[in-house]
Amino acid sequence: MNGVRRESGQVFVPPQAMEALGRAIFVRSGCSPAEAERIARRLTGANLRGHDSHGVIRIPRYAQWAADGTQVPNQTVELLLDQPSFAIIDGRYGFGQTIGEQAIDIGVAKAKAHGVAVTALRNSGHLGRIGDWAERAAARDVVSIHMVNVRGSLLVAPYGAVGRRMGTSPFCAGIPVAGGEPIILDFATSLVAEGKALVAYKGGKPLPAGSLVDADGALTNDPTPLYGTVPPGGYPDPNNGPGALRAFGDHKGSGLNFLMEMMAGALGGSGTAGANDEPKRRRFCNGMFSFYVDVAAFDTDNGFAAEVKSYVDFVKSATPSSPGGQVLVPGEKERATLAERTAGGLPLAEEAWTDIVATARSLGIAEAEIEQAIGGPA
Repeated sequence: MNGVRRESGQVFVPPQAMEALGRAIFVRSGCSPAEAERIARRLTGANLRGHDSHGVIRIPRYAQWAADGTQVPNQTVELLLDQPSFAIIDGRYGFGQTIGEQAIDIGVAKAKAHGVAVTALRNSGHLGRIGDWAERAAARDVVSIHMVNVRGSLLVAPYGAVGRRMGTSPFCAGIPVAGGEPIILDFATSLVAEGKALVAYKGGKPLPAGSLVDADGALTNDPTPLYGTVPPGGYPDPNNGPGALRAFGDHKGSGLNFLMEMMAGALGGSGTAGANDEPKRRRFCNGMFSFYVDVAAFDTDNGFAAEVKSYVDFVKSATPSSPGGQVLVPGEKERATLAERTAGGLPLAEEAWTDIVATARSLGIAEAEIEQAIGGPA
């Protein structure tokens, strides 16, 4: 695919072009070339796997966060506690695409040395697609579980409530598969991620029915109550609206969301989403509480790989509920989307693409440089 193309009301951007423009934007935002490449690659990678909520639609917000100090370029983690099999890690508000890699590598190294490990990451910038981190551990033959909270992010109403008290608080797990792609389970504990609401607000894929609750308690799929009134030229802020996202699975998802706050927020040390009677909203950051298990340390009879593959085959042999359907295990849908979008480009709503290009221009990137990055006119 050469250059940006438009079709059926969407803009299709080649992955390499999106990465190139993203790199230019983040260098102008104060990131080193290596960090800019890392952020652009991982945001583009989220779109490639169908996780548009954690992809390039966040570029304008990331650039704004770098400008106002919410996220700090070029940070290195600080080890607050460094024990043989566990660590407490301070991300120092660095970009999550950098901080996440460093935190995962610490946990994996400890698991490889001691069989198991636990890390508590606090004060990280937005960690992006958490599946990236499970994949990074699985590449070293390490099983991992990640529990994430978002301090200062009050977007989700607890089950049976209208008011915001929770973040979207994702859960993720990764299982390595010998000779194959890992099994990756990665989901927000809200019914939809905030980024999916943003995608819908910007003219992308509509939200499922009942994804939100408005200020009056009515269920809706209109993302407007989450953002409220957006001034002309402003960027939607999910903190400003009167409505809220809902937890998935009613009381079960709400309970799991609560657990993420307890583990990643309270125990991990980042702090929970909020509290009563505080004069201002807590500073935004991600906390991530992670468990790591080295497969080699536990696989005493060398049967793990065969058992995983056997069970995958068993699950996939179930009769599909619809004719011509397919039974998938976690991660398969993302890989199919990756192949499709690598060939056909990233599908973006026109408004979302316009926001990204406008961000580049606002940072002083010349039109000629934009066109060079994306292989033609925007």
